[in-house]
Amino acid sequence: MELDRNRWWFVFYEHNIILQKSEDGKLDIPFKAQLEFNQPNPDTIHEYCFHDKYPCTAVKLSTAPAIDSAKYIMLSLRDSFFHLDLWKYQAAGSAQQLIYWDENTRFCPACGTATERKSLIMKKCPKCEKEQYPPIQTAVIVLIRKGDEILLAHAHNFKYEFYGLIAGYVEIAETLEESVRREVKEETGLNIRNIQYFGNQPWPYPSGLMVGFIADYESGEICIQEEELRNAAFFSKDNLPALPQKLSIARRMIDWWLDQQIKKEQDK
Repeated sequence: MELDRNRWWFVFYEHNIILQKSEDGKLDIPFKAQLEFNQPNPDTIHEYCFHDKYPCTAVKLSTAPAIDSAKYIMLSLRDSFFHLDLWKYQAAGSAQQLIYWDENTRFCPACGTATERKSLIMKKCPKCEKEQYPPIQTAVIVLIRKGDEILLAHAHNFKYEFYGLIAGYVEIAETLEESVRREVKEETGLNIRNIQYFGNQPWPYPSGLMVGFIADYESGEICIQEEELRNAAFFSKDNLPALPQKLSIARRMIDWWLDQQIKKEQDK
């Protein structure tokens, strides 16, 4: 199968993306791929322009492709972060979210009728006319300072033995700040103050938006929610446990705090 040379092709099989190897061993998204796999169903091909600048095509394969291992490799989207330019990783995340949304909106949730695609990000029921758009699940994540320490926690759903920040999904009728306070109280028993916005990050696992905040410890003793966490404690910069990978906003926030601590020591 020969694909368009003038578009970036994000080809997925299950949860893996196919990357092309260059002669120097680097990995990249292919412009043109010659792969031995079955022609995808047209419903699994999505053409879009990432950031109104880069023409992209998202493809989901239903059967495992037979690829030349000397030229191509399949990696998880998470692992591709460490090999791709940031915008290409983000575009790949957009591709995966489009595919996920398409696969999960084949039928109308109101009446069960097969939906019709009207645009890249809109489907409509021909019977009851209900419209569907890609949903974004908003979550908050917070770095809590206490003197020269920060609160880090190890959650049950972490795949590896690193410690991260307190996080959780925003609930109905909550502001982002209210969600931060509730998640911290529920998971650790602590009260916080001075909640300030830090930044945000699209999180395509599968369709999230992580909104980061910085806050200060106010009162309380750590009492973890055992259904969510294995452990939580305050750590100084000199006794940090294993940290999240660089692809996450959690790591960006922790690195920001570390920079602040180093500057404080230099200013003494």
